[in-house]
Amino acid sequence: MVFKRLLGSLGVGGPSVDTVLNGGAVTPGMGLTGQVHVRGGSMDTEITHLTLHFVARVEAEHEDGESHGNVVFHRETIGGGFRLVEGQQFSVPFSVGVPWETPITELYGQPLGVVLGVKTELAVAGAVDQGDLDPLLVRPMPVQEAVLEAFGQLGFGFKTADLELGRIGGTGQTLPFYQEIELTPPAQYAHAMREIELTFLGSPAGVEVVIEADKRGGLFTGGGDALSRHTVSHNQVQGYDWNAEVDSWVKQLAARRGH
Repeated sequence: MVFKRLLGSLGVGGPSVDTVLNGGAVTPGMGLTGQVHVRGGSMDTEITHLTLHFVARVEAEHEDGESHGNVVFHRETIGGGFRLVEGQQFSVPFSVGVPWETPITELYGQPLGVVLGVKTELAVAGAVDQGDLDPLLVRPMPVQEAVLEAFGQLGFGFKTADLELGRIGGTGQTLPFYQEIELTPPAQYAHAMREIELTFLGSPAGVEVVIEADKRGGLFTGGGDALSRHTVSHNQVQGYDWNAEVDSWVKQLAARRGH
């Protein structure tokens, strides 16, 4: 029995979890549902907690270049404080809120190259076992989709999307990273900017839209970055002229001197 307990503490013959997320993509601020299938190991075990970790693959810039790593940006405990009998099997259903600032991973079903996942942590007294990383698919909220659609209607093209470690000053950002969606300008703006970087910071009230333009230099002016912030509400989607609104944002950036 002592040897059996030793193996259990090393993860051999210990309990295991398998998380199944309900199908399809979710939106920020909404609920993520699924089930965690728990299987007992080769001996009875005290489970202290069962926790879901939301994980993002994030890029960090430093003096030596860039590096990538996983960042846990949200945790939800969905169970714990029970005894798991040897060989016992059962499922724990869950419904947890998706943080409002969660990055989007797809647009109209097309992946953007952003990696998110959910990892389930099963904590046994004195030890922790983590299951596999289950992919988390996130589609834009209606207001985010309206802004992106307007950029597309104005002729901007999608270039890439990534997650940057750090914070954008002067915003209500709460996560330790932010998403940048890079767009290439149409002909009417190509003379003024090389690209636009778009960031959404969601909240229960609406979305803060941060736009940064990589401006071209002229004969008498230098290049640089111009940045603007705009706040839109969730109930602003229907019947609103988003093309005109977004076009005004871009014109402001094009007219602003780089700094």
